[in-house]
Amino acid sequence: MKEDAGSRESGSPRRDPGLDSPAPAVNEETVYTCPMHPQIEQDHPGACPICGMALEPKGVPGKGAEDNAELRDMTRRFYFGAGLLLPVLLLAMGHFTPWWARLADGPWSGWAEFLFSTPVVLWAGRPFFVKGARSLASGHWNMFTLISMGVGAAYVYSVIALLWLGIFPAAMRPHGTVGVYFEAAAGVVVLVLLGQVLELRARASTSGAIKALLNLVPPNAIRVKASGDEEIPVGEVRSGDLLRVRPGSRIPTDGVIAEGGSSIDESMITGESMPVEKKAGDRVTGGTVNGTGGFVFRADRVGADSLLAGIARMVAEAQRSRAPIQGLVDKVSGVFVPAVVAFAVMTGLAWYFFGPEPRLAYAIVNTVAVLIIACPCALGLATPMSIMVGVGRGARAGVLVKNAEALEQLGKVDCLVVDKTGTLTEGRPRLTDVVPAAGGDESALLRIAASLERSSEHPLASAIVRGAEDRGVALVGLANFRSVTGGGVAGAVEGGMVLVGKAKFLEAEGIAVPAVMQERAAALQLDGKTVMFVAANGKAAGLLAVADPIKESTADAIAMLRELGVNIFMATGDNRRTAETVARKLGLDQFQAEVEPADKIRKIAALKQEGRIVAMAGDGINDAPALAAADVGIAMGAGTDIAMESAGITLVKGDLRGIAKSIRLSRATMRNIRQNLFFAFVYNALGIPIAAGVLYPPFGILLSPMIAGAAMSLSSVSVVCNALRLRRAPLSTQPVFFARKAPGSRRGRSSGLGIDRPHARNPNHGTSHRGGH
Repeated sequence: MKEDAGSRESGSPRRDPGLDSPAPAVNEETVYTCPMHPQIEQDHPGACPICGMALEPKGVPGKGAEDNAELRDMTRRFYFGAGLLLPVLLLAMGHFTPWWARLADGPWSGWAEFLFSTPVVLWAGRPFFVKGARSLASGHWNMFTLISMGVGAAYVYSVIALLWLGIFPAAMRPHGTVGVYFEAAAGVVVLVLLGQVLELRARASTSGAIKALLNLVPPNAIRVKASGDEEIPVGEVRSGDLLRVRPGSRIPTDGVIAEGGSSIDESMITGESMPVEKKAGDRVTGGTVNGTGGFVFRADRVGADSLLAGIARMVAEAQRSRAPIQGLVDKVSGVFVPAVVAFAVMTGLAWYFFGPEPRLAYAIVNTVAVLIIACPCALGLATPMSIMVGVGRGARAGVLVKNAEALEQLGKVDCLVVDKTGTLTEGRPRLTDVVPAAGGDESALLRIAASLERSSEHPLASAIVRGAEDRGVALVGLANFRSVTGGGVAGAVEGGMVLVGKAKFLEAEGIAVPAVMQERAAALQLDGKTVMFVAANGKAAGLLAVADPIKESTADAIAMLRELGVNIFMATGDNRRTAETVARKLGLDQFQAEVEPADKIRKIAALKQEGRIVAMAGDGINDAPALAAADVGIAMGAGTDIAMESAGITLVKGDLRGIAKSIRLSRATMRNIRQNLFFAFVYNALGIPIAAGVLYPPFGILLSPMIAGAAMSLSSVSVVCNALRLRRAPLSTQPVFFARKAPGSRRGRSSGLGIDRPHARNPNHGTSHRGGH
């Protein structure tokens, strides 16, 4: 089934909305589709005719006013319904309190319940009746079919019992009245509305990652013309334009440097904290941050063709591909609903043709009893109650769950793809080694180097200054500071000229670097560190090494995940030498270096094709597409907002041990949901035949709708109590009952994805470090 987007103009090129400017709006070209049934497409928002889910915009969502219209509507209906439900419950449950029972059991009680519950059922619950009617008409019966029929049966029966009491047999009204179930009808509506609000809020927040990505592009660009520079909106930039980038500003679009050079922070693309030196002829990417230099570049990929726009498009496509956990209940409902309806119809026919007089009254009463006892209170509570309690339990343990899909899938994960920087490592360069020349002093070397670097804005310079402060080294004054892009820095410190930078920079200044110092530098580089040489008064004075250290908790986390049967793959944009060093230290058998965002998505797709359930853990903008494409995305709490928006799970402390907690939480929650569904269906399985009257011929026992309502309530109470047990679920010390050997967990197995094994490679192989000044 596919509906035409009738408002689209023929012949107009299709473009993804939201890629030509940082903050676009959804326009008339937007196509809406169902995440579970992508064949459904239409040009306006609405519900899927197959499953009843709200349709989502294809492509990159914008900031259109219609984006949250359904969420606002459902929220309004929920608060309205919840406010009116409270007095209905007080009246319906009043008989449990003696002093209140005298008032609640009065003749006006039923009318009061009718007045309060009618707006809840007919107005707040109207969307469910509409979706239920559509499901019946289309033949695609789902959860909304069950909800609309159960609520409708309880409400209509109660109205008949209130207005036409005389049609019921005397056996059904021993005290002169017949029980009404307005609270059941109104309660189901409010509970389902709550679930809809929570689901819509989670789905609405997924577009936040894409909008944040697009907002990285500066609103304006400086175009270079023969008549002088002019500032223009970034949407007016065309391929071939010459654009000027000033120090400290963001690059407006993709292109190639035509003149000048600088150090550029590309961490949003590569995830690596070390800046990259760029010169004429090198490519630059829109959204990345320029360092201290200025340059002119020629734009070649603008608007929807830029790398940032491509990342946004990948995030949107990956987010839309996820199926909600409610699909499990819908599948069950697809069998359960027709069975209940058929059973209710057969019950009515059996009593009408073969029952005692008054046959019609007995037929109506028992048919309604079947529909009431099958009303999906417990079925509707089974999933959301466990999810809500599980999410709260995770929050107390530092695991923030963004949506139910992630919590459902996490327990099935057998493969974890991890980024390196900020995930396995701390994500911030740190001074690790201070090596003075023969006869030199470490403190003196660090003092002159840090005093010089204090005037530099380079990330490595900041690491050196922080290292000096941590070691209690006092800094001194500086004069005649100068910076050489791609080389290093120089200045007068304590009366002498000091240089810090690459070996080539020192040699260009006429300073020879001793062979023994170069050998020490090579050894440090093999250990994944970035080395800078220091010279003072025309002689090499020593060297400094900076690295991104591995988090203290990483090794324990990897061991815990392996016990849970999870294979671990490292994918990083860093060079092969550094990646191999980290993999070797952590004992990771498989890794892939120098990957781009699209490479990570391809790797995840390939792992999925092998039949694996894949989780991705990362913290950078470059990880956002992979986080969204994985079965479960896990973001570090100290990472970027975009990564956290794209992920389904966020670890507040950025501790990988939280992933093991998350997996245990997921497995406990899903086990709890299965138990809840068991309770829900057991009550129905036992209660429906009794409600139909199977005990009447041999024993004369007839289940009144009141008892049916009590059984329905008992199943709901059982579900709630069972879900609350999750609050005490152990996550840190729980024995690993679920550990299993995951597919492909044998050491040394190749995934066919270019993944390297550190122990099988020459440690000297790899590209040189990009660090340095």
